[in-house]
Amino acid sequence: MATPVNAINAINSVKMLGKGSLVIIGLSIIALAGLSYLTNMPLSALLAWAKVVFGWSFALLFSGLLVTGILASQKLRKGCNPYYWYEVGQQAANGISTLALTFTLLGISLGIGSLSDQPLNPENIQQIISNLTKQFSTAFMTTVVGLPAASLIRAWVGIQYYAVMTKEESKA
Repeated sequence: MATPVNAINAINSVKMLGKGSLVIIGLSIIALAGLSYLTNMPLSALLAWAKVVFGWSFALLFSGLLVTGILASQKLRKGCNPYYWYEVGQQAANGISTLALTFTLLGISLGIGSLSDQPLNPENIQQIISNLTKQFSTAFMTTVVGLPAASLIRAWVGIQYYAVMTKEESKA
């Protein structure tokens, strides 16, 4: 049976997760509005473009790792088990980097693989090059988004960890 203290801690954890989720949703809405304004594209066209460029698998894996990194940062800021949450945040950032580079290499591989399926002749070279550049554009976009996001998570978690550790050292 749960003690009242454990029940309160569980409720507080759910509240913190809820607040964190609302912050992420709010920032996502602001980012989408900003992108829509900067690109002069309606939201539906922007989301369709993102689906074509990134695909659902990258978007879901990236989002999960990003949320994990942000959660680790929030836990560090609260001073919860800093060694553990620092490592969780660093591994989430490493996962984002690996994911971005993996999808880049996958896109390049698929693009090069598509060349072997078609005969090259003067009549179809324009179409083949067009398809190849689309696949390469998709491949490199995962790196353009993933590596900076990973660096930001890694830096933010590191700064939070340093702040917590400095505070603990000053108490001693």
